[in-house]
Amino acid sequence: MKEQKTREKAIIRTSIIGILANVFLAGFKAVVGLTANSIAVILDAVNNLSDAASSVITIIGAKLGAKLPDKKHPLGYGRIEYLSSMIIAAIVLYAGITSLVESVKKIIAPETADYSPLSLIIISVAVVVKIILGLYVRKQGKKHNSGALVASGSDALFDAVLSVSVLLSAIVYLIWGVSLEAYVGVVISVFIIKAGIEMMIETVNEILGKRSDREEVSRIKKLICEEPEVRGAYDLLIFNYGPNKNYASVHLELPDTMTVDEVDALTRRVQAKIYLETGVVLTAIGVYSYNTSDDESAKIRNTVQKTVLSHDWALQLHGFYMDAENKTMRFDVVVSFDIEKAEAVCILTEEIQALYPDYSLLIAPDIDA
Repeated sequence: MKEQKTREKAIIRTSIIGILANVFLAGFKAVVGLTANSIAVILDAVNNLSDAASSVITIIGAKLGAKLPDKKHPLGYGRIEYLSSMIIAAIVLYAGITSLVESVKKIIAPETADYSPLSLIIISVAVVVKIILGLYVRKQGKKHNSGALVASGSDALFDAVLSVSVLLSAIVYLIWGVSLEAYVGVVISVFIIKAGIEMMIETVNEILGKRSDREEVSRIKKLICEEPEVRGAYDLLIFNYGPNKNYASVHLELPDTMTVDEVDALTRRVQAKIYLETGVVLTAIGVYSYNTSDDESAKIRNTVQKTVLSHDWALQLHGFYMDAENKTMRFDVVVSFDIEKAEAVCILTEEIQALYPDYSLLIAPDIDA
């Protein structure tokens, strides 16, 4: 709870700094743009205003996302932050499209710009401010796992590059008398639109659910397998309900000699360990048993595994257990997305059944998560 409050305050504080900086920059650039009759500078000012609006939405998203779980939303409101990121992406996209339209109008009906030395100084200062602001906001976003702040910081750094292009076009006009205003505006608009689309795609991926980070998955499995009874950890699925709000399920491969009491003690110990080390809540732990007293089962397992993994689409076999007395065999196979799971099960059942016709098979296909 304390960490959540600290994160919320940090996001709000960083966003307020961003709002103030962008409002001041927008005001200065608007004055310069209107005085110099520069569409590129005016569009740059509009972009700063959209950045300020984005920071306001980031604050709202952080406040709402920090609400405690309740009966209606038992897993909390963390995903609201993804919705706020989606709104920010829409604002950026709208600003880019509007800027593009205005720039094209200026190409069709050009107007002469008139820069002063003061204008160039103000634009130069704006570039420096944007670089400092961008680095600060992005650093805070990574530190506190805020996608909205990371996007805002990256956008600010990108804005600095665009402001440099405006500055260069002004210098070109002053030296050679060639006006690149409207064309620079088009370039700025295209990059703003691109940034908006990328932000939206990233947010949609978070909402839909994307593949878990491999390093985090490996770390959790390694921590689990440190327990002496655990031979393997499989089928780890992490469900994200907002920044720093992850729930997960996993299967553990345990010896068939363990009692229910022993398994219960182990799973509770694992749950506490993973939460303390990673902050991930293991809401469900399933178990696979493995043969401990039958050497013949190990030989059969090796034969089955060799047969299964001879297929490119079969990525892993785990959870193998054989009951020689009742003639049953069961195991899971991780199947790639190159084949339908039902088809994979049919193929494997036919091949394994041919090798061991006296056994009943239970093959469970797992997704490549």
